Formats: sequence, C-alpha cells, structure tokens
Amino acid sequence: MGNWVANEGLSSFVILVWLGINAFLFVHFYMAFLTERFYYTRVLLGHALSWARAPAACLNFNCMLILLPVCRNLLSFLRGSVQRCSRSAARQLDRNLTFHKLVAYMIAFHTAVHIMAHLFNFEWFMGGQLDSNNTLPYVLSQIGNGDNRSFLNPIRTRDTNPTYVMFTTIAGLTGVVITLALILIITSSMEVIRRSYFEVFWFTHHLFVIFFIGLVIHGVGRIVRGQTAESLKQHNPEQCAKYFETWGQNGTFCPVPNFAGNPPMTWKWVVGPMFLYLCERLVRFYRSQQKVVITKVVMHPSKTLELQMKKKGFQMEVGQYVFLQCPSVSQLEWHPFTLTSSPEEDHFSVHIRIVGDWTQGLYEACGGDKPGFQDAWKLPKMAVDGPFGTASEDVFRYEVVMLVGAGIGVTPFASILKSVWYKYVHENASVFTKKIYFYWLCPETQAFEWFADLLQSLEGQMLEKGMTDFLSYNIYLTRWKDTEAAHFTVHHEAENDPITGLKQKTRYGKPNWDTEFNTIGAKHSGSKVGVFLCGPTPLAKALEKQCLAHSLSGVDFIFNKENF
Repeated sequence: MGNWVANEGLSSFVILVWLGINAFLFVHFYMAFLTERFYYTRVLLGHALSWARAPAACLNFNCMLILLPVCRNLLSFLRGSVQRCSRSAARQLDRNLTFHKLVAYMIAFHTAVHIMAHLFNFEWFMGGQLDSNNTLPYVLSQIGNGDNRSFLNPIRTRDTNPTYVMFTTIAGLTGVVITLALILIITSSMEVIRRSYFEVFWFTHHLFVIFFIGLVIHGVGRIVRGQTAESLKQHNPEQCAKYFETWGQNGTFCPVPNFAGNPPMTWKWVVGPMFLYLCERLVRFYRSQQKVVITKVVMHPSKTLELQMKKKGFQMEVGQYVFLQCPSVSQLEWHPFTLTSSPEEDHFSVHIRIVGDWTQGLYEACGGDKPGFQDAWKLPKMAVDGPFGTASEDVFRYEVVMLVGAGIGVTPFASILKSVWYKYVHENASVFTKKIYFYWLCPETQAFEWFADLLQSLEGQMLEKGMTDFLSYNIYLTRWKDTEAAHFTVHHEAENDPITGLKQKTRYGKPNWDTEFNTIGAKHSGSKVGVFLCGPTPLAKALEKQCLAHSLSGVDFIFNKENF
C-alpha cells in the first residue's frame, strides 16, 4: 500500500478531485435549472433543459483544462520548481499527456450528452409552435411575436423545421462546427492514425483553434432563456400558469411574463488557458527563429540518423527532449526527439529512426541517400524548440536505478550513460547514484550497432577504473533469423559478444521481470529503486505491475515513464 501511494497516490488523488469537480458542476447546474426562473422553460422542454445545461458547465471546466497539459514550457518551469520540494509531485507532471487524453474523453462524453439533450429541445420547441391555440406551450411560444424582444421559444414560426433553425442560429451553427472539429480531432488521435499518418494527426489537431472560437461564440445567441427577476416579482409562474389564457388582460393579476437569455459564460472559463497557450506559442516561435548549426551528420545502421547541432544559449539536462522542424521538409510540422548527448558535451544530438514521410524527407535533405560526404552549406536549415523536462531528469536522485529501453527507446538512456561516463571518467565527480541496471530490448541486430560504441567505451573505462560493479547491462535480442542464430551459436564462446562486441553477452528472448526484480530487491534492501522506461504501453503496464508487487522488505520500486 505504501508503494502504491508513492507511485500512484498523488495521481489518483488528482483524478478523484477532477472527477469530483465534474460531478459537483453537473449536479449543481442540473438543479440550477429546476428553479422558479426556468419554470416556463421546463413547460416547453421538460428535464431536457437541465440535461443540456449540466454537461455544458462540465464542458466549460474541461475546456479550461485541456490546453494546460500541452503548455510544455509552463510544465518544464513547474517541474523544475516542484521537484525541489516533492519528487512525487514532479513525477505527476510527466503524465501530462495522459491527463490531456482523459480530459478529452470527458469533453467527448459531455458533448454527446449536451447534443442529445438539445436535439430533444429543438423538437420540443417546434412542438410548442405546432400545439393547438389553447395550450400553455403554444401561448409561451407566441410571447414576443410583436417586438421579438422577450421571447421564450427561439423557433419563431411554425413554417420551419428544427434542422433549418439549427443551421440559421448562432448556437446551432457553432454547435455543428464545434462537433465536427471535435470528431475530427478525436478520431485522428487514435493510436493507429497517429503512428501511421502523423501528418493527419498533426493538422487535424490544429482544428482546436476553430473549436475554441466556436465555443466562445456558441452562447452569444442566448438561446436558453428564463424569466427575468423583475418579471418574477409581478408574475409568479406557479400561481399564474393555470391562468395563461387571461395573461395581460384588464382585471387579472398575472401580466405577460418577460424572458431573457443567460449571458455567455464560456469565455470566462477559457480566456486564461487560451492566453497561457498563446504565450506558449509565442515562446516556441521565438525559439524557432534562433539559429541552429548542424555540425555533424552520421548515418547509422538500421536506418538511424544522428544529427549533432549547436545553438547559442542551449542548456540541457540528461533525458530531456526537443522538438525539431525542418522547413525544407515541412513548414508546419514539429516532431519530438530525445536528446542523446550529455550536458557535459559542447553540442546536442538526436538519433532519428527513419520510419515515415517526414523522417525520410529529413534523411534525404541531410544527404543520407547520397554516397560520400555532404557539403556543410547543403545541409538543411533546422529549428529547435526546447529542451523540455522528462522523468529521466530525476535519474541521479536515486541510489539504485533500473533503465529499460525498447528499440529506439534507448535514446534517453544514451544521454544518461554518457553523463555517467563524463562524471566518473573525466571529472571523477561524486554521484548519489551507486548502481545502474540497464536493460535494452531490441528486435533486430542492426539496431545495436550505433549504441554499442558508447557501451564499449563505457565498459572499457569502467574496467580501467575498477568500477565494473557500477553498471550492469543486459541486452536482449527479441527476434532473430535462423541464419543469425547459427552464427551466434558458432561464436558464442568468443571473448566478446558477436553482435555488440561487448564482454557482456547478448541474451535472446525477453527478460523474466519477476526474477530481475527479485534479484535487485534482494541486493538493495532498504533502498528506493528508480525504474525508468522508454518503451511501449504493454511493457509499461508490466513494469508498473512489477514495481507494485516487489516493493517489500523496505525496497521501494518507483516507476517512471517517458511521455511524448
């Protein structure tokens, strides 16, 4: 339980508070439209009125939140400030995209409820106009026909239909636009679309501008109306409803009621986050205009491109990431990449796996498809935004560390291991971390080659310094061909591994995480072990489960995952 609190306690508390606020707003605004002021509105619409307004309040709240988790510069600032006080609180900021998705799901849910309720409302409004002359809904629908100032029913004539009204009123038209934008944003955010057609995800996500403009304008038409406070003093709806046929006539005590719409409130909820996000985009634009020089381009095996760059005033920490833009490939697209250089180096670098149109375009722009060396003046212009903080920044705050990378997910740990190399070999600085367990799971042998050089250098230096116990690394090949298996078998007894050239031999298959956690827990009783992952969701779930299961006998496994 203690470890669950350490790993998930604050996250669960934040989610419960968020759900609680949603529930409170829903109930509060549902009840608010059951009051005397909306008595006659409910005569026309019934409880569909409350079912439309309650989710609208929740939409305002969640639309206020949706932009905050993607304000990367704000989060980096908060992370740097909070982690001095609470490591657990800082770790929650690394789950910003998870919270962003949860808020988006909540917006989708309340939008669906809001739309369904208003579809019924439009039908009830139309029904009020079509009722016979001697009914209360019909009389209410005729109020304001002369001057059109104090109407209750927004459908002003029976010679129309709800569909026409939907596309000719501010509320109806903006509602359609908002809904279409939201559908496109959500469907293009599906994992299969985002992975295979990133450009589709990127461009449709920017429909959020149209979404927020429509959201702010949506309530300007004041289509939901209630009795005015002044009218309520002269006309008590519960007493006067049964005398509707004589309203306003001489000798009656019930004048014709006056109605007015609620002023638009959405802008009050979203103006703050919209301003913060505008500032965020201005900071990104300023950074994108700063000059970036590509100092070196290396094409590694397994179609991995390494870019070494320099930028004035650029400062980084281990495990951070940047967003890159190459104008010659695309003027609009920005893509996140983990920094593989260490803070001690005089440049910053990224390793990019060529898997899509944008990365292929960058590969060709850098001359990767041409033999020989590329002239420096022919290299493309690059724009860099960042660096931004991640969970890996905290790696040296733990005495014992487990680093788990899958495929190209090893990149943040390249920065960490390089920093270790500089600290111990060049500077001989004291580091709080006493032991690192490194696991790399890879599906193909070629992917090992670019990273093996760093491991070989680190292995040699640690051996020379007599510090072989500091770093334990375990490399797993998860898939192989029959011809490769035969080659591995023949060279298995060689001093160095036939794949990586390291003293430590490559293992085949996948780690038995239960055994690994048991072993580490037994060796480091009484310690807090930081578990850092950059890899797929199924592996994250497996490791998080192991962290909870093996936090016994004074060993706490604290799970951290990279999120982009």
